[in-house]
Amino acid sequence: MSATIIDGKAIAAVIQDEVRAEAASLRERGVAPCLAVVLVGEDPASQIYVRGKLRVAAEVGIESRDHVLPESTSQGDLLALIDRLNGDPQVHGILVQLPLPPQIDASAAILAVDPAKDVDGLHPLNVGALVSGNPGFAPCTPCGVLELLHRSETDLDGAEAVVVGRSNLVGKPTALLLLREHATVTLCHSHTRDLPGVCRRADVLIVAAGRAKMVTADYVKPGATVIDVGTSRVDGKLSGDVDFEAVKEVARALTPVPGGVGPMTIIMLMRNTIQAARQQARIRA
Repeated sequence: MSATIIDGKAIAAVIQDEVRAEAASLRERGVAPCLAVVLVGEDPASQIYVRGKLRVAAEVGIESRDHVLPESTSQGDLLALIDRLNGDPQVHGILVQLPLPPQIDASAAILAVDPAKDVDGLHPLNVGALVSGNPGFAPCTPCGVLELLHRSETDLDGAEAVVVGRSNLVGKPTALLLLREHATVTLCHSHTRDLPGVCRRADVLIVAAGRAKMVTADYVKPGATVIDVGTSRVDGKLSGDVDFEAVKEVARALTPVPGGVGPMTIIMLMRNTIQAARQQARIRA
């Protein structure tokens, strides 16, 4: 029997309706949720991502402020803009689109964002909150992964979960979010011995390695839930880290690429922005 396909577009649409209702509720209480997006340079992929974020913000009723800076922008000018946005009470969330040009230290830019407005979940204080199990903002893609698992009725309590990829943006925070759900978590990487064997132990397998079709059927335990976070171009087509056609014959449930994790990332950003607006206005959920 083929795996159930976890439809990220459909799940994102449901969450979008929920976020739209929350934004309307805040506006009724005099709070207009606002997200500031800062883009430095003309990276084509970044431009596409930013346009998508601004479009979804408009659809859910979140005001967006788009700050597009030239490629030659100095680190000092970028930090000055972030400081102004930190001090603007009408701005609830700040997103500095990565990557940044080489003359700008990305770590300094992330550190400059007020943790209360860090809706991308990258500031060290929010990372520390995630590690220690305290309230804070978690990165959007890992939050999207968890929502896909919850809404596909995947039982995480006591499950053996394997995460392939240890990046700060996806792998590490996903592992920490799974620990919060009482899963037993193994975090794998390029030095992991017998990677297929480790993956085959997983009830829940999350793959974020950045290598197209790396995970084949022999990596997957029969009946496992597989979340594919990878995106690569192969012969002009978008491909994930999982060999979809092979793995769907083994897994219980599986995300496609595209249409799986991708649609979740932006709507999680919007949900974080709503959370930030609520907290700054001291309005309880």
